Amino acid sequence: MRAGVLNVCKPPGETSFDVVRKLRRVTRARRVGHAGTLDPLATGVLPLLFESATRLSEYALRLPKTYEADIHLGARTATDDAETPPEPVAPAGHLTGEQVAAALARFVGRIEQAPPAFSAVKVDGERAYQRARHGDLTRPAPRLVEIHGAELLGFQAGERAVARVRVVSGKGAYLRSLARDLGEVLGVGGYLGQLTRTAYGPLRVEDASRLEDLQDVTAVESRLLPPQVILPDMVEVRLTAEQVAAVKQGRAVRVLPEPPPGLLRAHAESGRLVALGHTDPLRRTFVPDKVLG
Repeated sequence: MRAGVLNVCKPPGETSFDVVRKLRRVTRARRVGHAGTLDPLATGVLPLLFESATRLSEYALRLPKTYEADIHLGARTATDDAETPPEPVAPAGHLTGEQVAAALARFVGRIEQAPPAFSAVKVDGERAYQRARHGDLTRPAPRLVEIHGAELLGFQAGERAVARVRVVSGKGAYLRSLARDLGEVLGVGGYLGQLTRTAYGPLRVEDASRLEDLQDVTAVESRLLPPQVILPDMVEVRLTAEQVAAVKQGRAVRVLPEPPPGLLRAHAESGRLVALGHTDPLRRTFVPDKVLG
């Protein structure tokens, strides 16, 4: 199995690890991982990383993600989504789409957001969801996240109103928390309903492969994208065979034309991704930071 990225459309009811486990069994790859967990109820783009591409997950997580979701207003839940029974807070019948859109706009930018009590965030060395299962529903401490954009796509008025939204977020943002906080701002409570991740960086849900179409290694490899698909903002440099050998030993090499400052991805002449690194402006060399097998 070669290194690469697979754009999978996660079905509802499956955990992200369920999908990883199924594709590991199909491909017998040594290393398979995912970049960015989707909750079991959620659907949409789940990038799977194979072999040495698993080492790029930290860079993939920096990419913006686009979601379309239903936010239910007028109630809240322990999990901030539809996994647990709703508890009425206040009737939402007085709300208009204009009010909801105005409240939603307040969450765009760098904001403080408390992750859900049921989340994988660690609190005193223990996963928050493990504490929550034992009755401690204290939310993890708020942290800075970035919401690049949020818009109201539709609004169904009523005592239990539903807002259809599109949100573009950065690393670490929880749509469940956004739904909860929107409900709190509106004074009626809120929780997340249906959620689809429609894009993950350059990966789009309309191009994603469904699990039923990935029944053997040939089907997977035919859909495999090169690792650099999740590194769209890095400048590419090309290495000769001699330079590839040097970089694999962790040595800096001189490349022409001289690359700009910042993170770089180095490729062999064949196009294969070899390493990530940076420019040493004094020595005018490419310095490898992460060499891929």
